[in-house]
Amino acid sequence: MPFYTHPMALCESLHVGDGSRIWAFAHILPGAQLGRECNICDGVFIENDVVLGDNVTVKCGVQLWDGIRLGDDVFVGPNATFTNDLYPRSGQHPATFAPTVVEEGASIGANATVLPGLTIGRCAMVGAGAVVTRSVPPFAIVVGSPARITGYVNAQSAPTLTSVTQTDTAQGTAGHANVRGVRIVRLTTARDLRGTLAAGEFVSEIPFIPKRFFLAYDVPSAMTRGEHAHRTCHQFLVCAKGQCAVVVDDGFRREELLLSTPSLGLYIPPMIWGIQYKYSADAALLVFASDHYDSGDYIRDYAEFTTLVASLA
Repeated sequence: MPFYTHPMALCESLHVGDGSRIWAFAHILPGAQLGRECNICDGVFIENDVVLGDNVTVKCGVQLWDGIRLGDDVFVGPNATFTNDLYPRSGQHPATFAPTVVEEGASIGANATVLPGLTIGRCAMVGAGAVVTRSVPPFAIVVGSPARITGYVNAQSAPTLTSVTQTDTAQGTAGHANVRGVRIVRLTTARDLRGTLAAGEFVSEIPFIPKRFFLAYDVPSAMTRGEHAHRTCHQFLVCAKGQCAVVVDDGFRREELLLSTPSLGLYIPPMIWGIQYKYSADAALLVFASDHYDSGDYIRDYAEFTTLVASLA
């Protein structure tokens, strides 16, 4: 056979890719499908309606139930638990199980628990012991119970935007982030006994005329906003109060910036994936947009975004 099965393993499936290895005390039911170069470690159980891509590693003590889909290069750590029934009852089974999808390159840490019907996005990382109750976006890092986003994979951490004031010598100047087209704009600031005023000029400092604005506030700290790109709309973000983190991604590079003062803003051009999270309790994020709201201008699927970016390169 083109794959290896340990003498103490039971593999009933004929749908196992070349070069895969199935180790002692693993049990794979007949309907399961495994790709090439998979590594199924000791004590793993895989039910019938399970599909694994290529180069998947499933460590010891994992059970993969009906409805589980693991993409290429997925890693599942020891004793991670997948569930497939929101309302389990002994002897009672739903007609179909909600699919749980772990996309290409994602990793599930040891002893993590994943509720049914969720998607773990491409290259995401689920920390050890996390309890995943909601779908995880691509490249997100989640930890805790319930799991919360604490960062993004390969997101270069730039200095907080407050530190830019120490290096800029003139108000109204802009600095470039490491992501294509994204700019940090230091607003003109005036301070006196009456308080502090921050001002910016559109077109000369911020390269568009706004047609719309919106304000995000009272955002629970566990929530993530954005998670989309715009086809043609330009945006300018100012955290008028409190602070929040912004992740910008051009499909090749990813950077996280902390908006922590109203004297600095962030310009985001079209075709940049944007995420806002880590809102402080008092945060108020003001966003100016170059266009009126148009649902068709939004790209909400990261895979579609990267495909479009590649086609424009």
